[in-house]
Amino acid sequence: MDLPRITDFEILEKLGAGSYATVYRARHKKLKSYHAIKFVEMSSLSHGSRENLITEIRLLRCLNHKYIVTLQDFFWDDKTIYIVLEYCNAGSLSTFIRSKKSLPEATCKYFLRQLATAVQYMRSNDICHFDLKPQNLLLTRSQGNSVSLKVADFGFAQHLKLGEMNQQLKGSLLYMAPEIVRKHQYDAKADLWSIGVILYECLFGRAPYTSKTIEELLGRIRSCEKIRLPPNVCISKECEDLLCGLLEHDPAKRISFNDFFNHTFLDLKTFPSEKTLQKAIELVTKAVEYDEKHDYKEAYYLYCSSLQYFVPLITEEADATKRLALRSRALSYMKRAEEIKTGLIEEEYKKAVSSETTALKETSPSSANSNALSHSSPALKTALDIGRQGELYLYEHKFQLALETFTSALGVMVPFLNKEPKGERRTLLVQQLENWMKEAESIKNILTAKEMEAEPKITQTVRSCCLQ
Repeated sequence: MDLPRITDFEILEKLGAGSYATVYRARHKKLKSYHAIKFVEMSSLSHGSRENLITEIRLLRCLNHKYIVTLQDFFWDDKTIYIVLEYCNAGSLSTFIRSKKSLPEATCKYFLRQLATAVQYMRSNDICHFDLKPQNLLLTRSQGNSVSLKVADFGFAQHLKLGEMNQQLKGSLLYMAPEIVRKHQYDAKADLWSIGVILYECLFGRAPYTSKTIEELLGRIRSCEKIRLPPNVCISKECEDLLCGLLEHDPAKRISFNDFFNHTFLDLKTFPSEKTLQKAIELVTKAVEYDEKHDYKEAYYLYCSSLQYFVPLITEEADATKRLALRSRALSYMKRAEEIKTGLIEEEYKKAVSSETTALKETSPSSANSNALSHSSPALKTALDIGRQGELYLYEHKFQLALETFTSALGVMVPFLNKEPKGERRTLLVQQLENWMKEAESIKNILTAKEMEAEPKITQTVRSCCLQ
């Protein structure tokens, strides 16, 4: 079989240029398919560039992942090496950020989850990228207008197991982990710093060490200048916690890959996959069974749990018909959960009235007992009072306020319980803690599902502003 030739392609436009390569958009004359072709002039290759190119081709040939750009072919003639890549038709994350100045947290999470699954796959193959930055994260749009991120440019990538060290200077300075600059010695966790810088830039429109000169940038990196969030910005606690964990100067204290992949902000357990729909249907089936048995409390929690799997599926679904069908199902489960919760709250309220309890704050099953046991600890009493305020907000269907209030109460109770000795009070408090944790998780799932009532916000934002 003959090698393909560059004359098999119609060169359409220049997409970009690097130190030793130029990339063009091209169309295969017979197949009518679109590609990105990297032209590498052999005369321009230094020894290091040649090694990088060989590494990129070798790695891309063995990598096969939805969120990593695909190497489709490569060939050469006397002067040039041609690398045929998957064409990503929506530019890069860098151009997207520049066009919007900064991105909503939900959109940042949408892209970060895709990047995280690609990095997780790379780590399973002991591969480090070492040049993660928005310019190397390409965007592609499907026929259904769904947008996906693709990790590209593996010129600096290499096989490196956890704990193994590297001493070669690699990457782009603005996104380079400080240990590379300061010590010229680093490991796989350098990629985690780069991911932190990408998240920061998505959220705030600029990298944390954006500087006017290289000298200024190097000075800030070498001095380990503390990274601060811009004033007057508001991001979730989960997002801030992950951002701070990634942008830790000391690699030993930086978040681990395992903790990154399991972080609550990413919530990768619900990331769309073949098993996600199966899990969602399994939870709904159980919810319906408990609903029919009139075990409404368990049915409510199961309906809410199913929503955390349905919402990502809807956001990622490229087919418009399937997306609308999934959305319709999820909204029906959300409404049924709200109906059940309203009934449960009214039932609790009636019980409270019948027992001559005039304050709603005493409606929780363990509230009376835990209240009696909290007098010796003002901090615990405050936490319980905050939690009961959350119950009141839930009764009034003020879901966001209820979630924030329950979260505040749990933030006080968890550290307290860690020091509490075994006994009746600890048992009662654990019951109350578990109850409020379930309520908070269920509210969070309902709030996420409510965003779909008009159109999924994340998908709408990405479609409308990324691809105009």
